[in-house]
Amino acid sequence: QVQLVESGGGLVQAGGSLRLSCAASGRTFSSYAMGWFRQAPGKEREFVAAINWNGGSTYYEDSVKGRFTISRDNAKNTGYLQMNSLKPEDTAVYYCAAAGLRLWIRSVVTGSTTYPYWGQGTQVTVSS
Repeated sequence: QVQLVESGGGLVQAGGSLRLSCAASGRTFSSYAMGWFRQAPGKEREFVAAINWNGGSTYYEDSVKGRFTISRDNAKNTGYLQMNSLKPEDTAVYYCAAAGLRLWIRSVVTGSTTYPYWGQGTQVTVSS
């Protein structure tokens, strides 16, 4: 089991930045891939970014490429999502997730059903 707790959400003006953190406890976090997803009101949960177990490979959803950066510090059992140039359409509840993956391919990594472990979410609101 892996327990995940997100933090760092809040209210920010368009063009601003936030850094989300995902603190992990339980089984060895460093052996798991980590993903970030988000869900806006009335919409389905969508993939944002993912990083493999050692931080050597990442995937991003097209709309956040160049603005968001996913990273991890396995020594601290913590993952991060740095969000820059935020837009009102980035407003959502952001969730981190973890999974022990055998295949590191986009079709697997971007699917929410791939991840058995989830945090409770943190609200990000971007005002225009």
